[in-house]
Amino acid sequence: MISSNRVALFLLGTVLSACGVGAAGQPASSSAGASPSGTTAALATGNVGGRVDLKSAVEAALADAARRTGRKSSKPRVISAEALVWPDGSLGCAEPGVSYTMAPVPGYRIVIDAGGETLDYRASDGGYLTLCPADRGGAVGSNSGTK
Repeated sequence: MISSNRVALFLLGTVLSACGVGAAGQPASSSAGASPSGTTAALATGNVGGRVDLKSAVEAALADAARRTGRKSSKPRVISAEALVWPDGSLGCAEPGVSYTMAPVPGYRIVIDAGGETLDYRASDGGYLTLCPADRGGAVGSNSGTK
């Protein structure tokens, strides 16, 4: 006989799948390795319980900024980097028509100057990084006090 706990877990999983709930910080309908902004990276985890730390997120954003702009003479530099809590899985950068996790997502915002071009990166502490285009850089999460 199947226990009531197993049935409840099965039903919960079915409901969440039907609602389009994806991994924290990732669009539920996006395929791995691609994003509408052209930047999606699986970040190396830091030392805190398998989660990505701010330093790892900054390093990944800097590497992407250098690759994206191709500016070798003017090395990209960090304007700001902060830990915060995004209001949902869109990381404050929702693409119209895409479903996101509807729960707070701990993460980071990293703003980089790449030879006069300002790049706004968003990351979840679960290992998702994306470049947020200026026209979608909506709500910024609540600051957790770390800069």
